[in-house]
Amino acid sequence: MRHPEISIIIPVFNTEKYLEKCVMSILNQTFKNIEVICINDGSSDNSEQVLKKLAAKDSRLICINQKNEGLSAARNTALDYVTGNYIMYVDSDDWIGLNTCELLQRAIVEENADVALCSYIREFSHKSLPKKIFKHKEEVLGQAETSTKLHRRMFGLLGKQMSHPENADAIVTVWAKLYKTDIIKNNQIKFISTKIIGSEDALFNIYYFGYVKKSVCLSDCLYHYRKDNEVSVTTLYKERLFIQNQMKYDLMEMYIEEHSLSTEYKKSLTNRIALSLLELGLNIMESEKKPYEKITKLKKILSHERYKKAFQEMDYSQLPFYWKLFYGSAKLNFALGVYGLLWAISKLRNKSNTVKGKKYEPIKIQAEVR
Repeated sequence: MRHPEISIIIPVFNTEKYLEKCVMSILNQTFKNIEVICINDGSSDNSEQVLKKLAAKDSRLICINQKNEGLSAARNTALDYVTGNYIMYVDSDDWIGLNTCELLQRAIVEENADVALCSYIREFSHKSLPKKIFKHKEEVLGQAETSTKLHRRMFGLLGKQMSHPENADAIVTVWAKLYKTDIIKNNQIKFISTKIIGSEDALFNIYYFGYVKKSVCLSDCLYHYRKDNEVSVTTLYKERLFIQNQMKYDLMEMYIEEHSLSTEYKKSLTNRIALSLLELGLNIMESEKKPYEKITKLKKILSHERYKKAFQEMDYSQLPFYWKLFYGSAKLNFALGVYGLLWAISKLRNKSNTVKGKKYEPIKIQAEVR
């Protein structure tokens, strides 16, 4: 096989139910000059057997087995096997459109860009919802625009963007992007362990986009993000989420200081920290703790110095009414009110996931509200 243009990395852990669809959507791409690197991260189901079967039919598929070390470690392991000029990340329970590689590769090469991004589709059991991230068919951003529109956005929302807080992390995922291998390897950009910071995508992109001089954004919805995987790590209660978030914010603050970034970056991060209360609160609501225990945990968050400061400094002017009510209660340190609103949100969320008495996809909180 000739030198691959694109290396597609798929970390795999117990996704036998979805794995073949994911891999075949890649092997059947209209753009053929690819290699697919699957890191089986200690799966206990039949994922390894599925990969062996597929690899026997297509030599472009490379399967590596390792003991379970987590998503970040699997992605980092894959970098040792990459030989392509560009890197794409795909989660093993998702899939991509058949012309995804063709469109992203053409855009990044023609514009001599350092990264190409696209929109995506949220795939539920009973419906598909496009998530248009970019307005224009194709938009090319120079270094200054990349910094203000993309890099700064990785830290959080700012100004009028706060009118849609549900979009806080619409662009922070590493999937739905095509990266330059040289930038990642030459600058030793690695994923920090999810065990340390929880969700790792935002920090990876913060580090990567710091080197981007030109980016190209496509409005096409090319990536299919599955929202009905009941065993996804984003659907489970996470005991250490609060601690992990603090480490992540420490690293973000450190990056801002080390690179002498503007106050807009600091304000964006402040908004991110404040908005993260919804993620933390809904995570608490998913636990099996008693109501008074949940309220106690909420009180600790509301009294934490970092969050008290964020609630005081957050820009409330653009927030929709119900979001103002929720975060206004947080600003007043009204834990009981926050708990009541979280209880209502949880009930509405569960109701929205039920169709004709059948419960569907648990929402991936971490991908929607980070």
